[in-house]
Amino acid sequence: MTHSILVVEDEVDLALGVRDALQHAGFQVDVAHDGKLALERLRKGRYDLVVLDLMLPGMNGLDLLRELRKERQDIRVLILTALADEEDLLEGFQAGADDYMGKPFSPRELVARVEAQFRRRALEASPPPRMELPGGISVELTPREGDILEYLARNRDRVVTRDDLLLDVWHYKSANVETRTVDIHIVGLRRKIEPDPAHPTLIQTVRGKGYRWFS
Repeated sequence: MTHSILVVEDEVDLALGVRDALQHAGFQVDVAHDGKLALERLRKGRYDLVVLDLMLPGMNGLDLLRELRKERQDIRVLILTALADEEDLLEGFQAGADDYMGKPFSPRELVARVEAQFRRRALEASPPPRMELPGGISVELTPREGDILEYLARNRDRVVTRDDLLLDVWHYKSANVETRTVDIHIVGLRRKIEPDPAHPTLIQTVRGKGYRWFS
């Protein structure tokens, strides 16, 4: 079955370029150039994935994403953004984004990221995980955060590299991609589960190698 994608991007030339790249890869693609129109289409149509710009007229991308997540959890969301600030990216992931790509980007990498999302969706069928912290405090995690913690715990006897996470948690075909998504997710996880995120004791960084779970 052909997957259906909605591209939400107000730069017309960029939107058409993204559409053409995804159609060439075999996907069914529609385009919306503002947030309100996109939300209407998402409510009426059965899209499998959204390629979402953050800076949109009518309704910005984050507000659109929050509204979408109130109604649907199954749809994948790949953010396109020229913003590189860590806080902006964290806000996007906590709002429900599955991945992000910084502008500019190559059409080939975009297609690879989209294909990775569909591979990942085929493996997922569980509710958002929770983690119990000392003192009986329960913290709700995003599905991706839960997968990272599970992977780190399962491999607690070794250092987990960025490439390991991209291949085994994000399900990329290759780890040779330019992305900060692993680092951003680790920052977000530490803020949720570490007593002192600035001095982590659970998810520790092994300099020059990766991460290790020490619980």
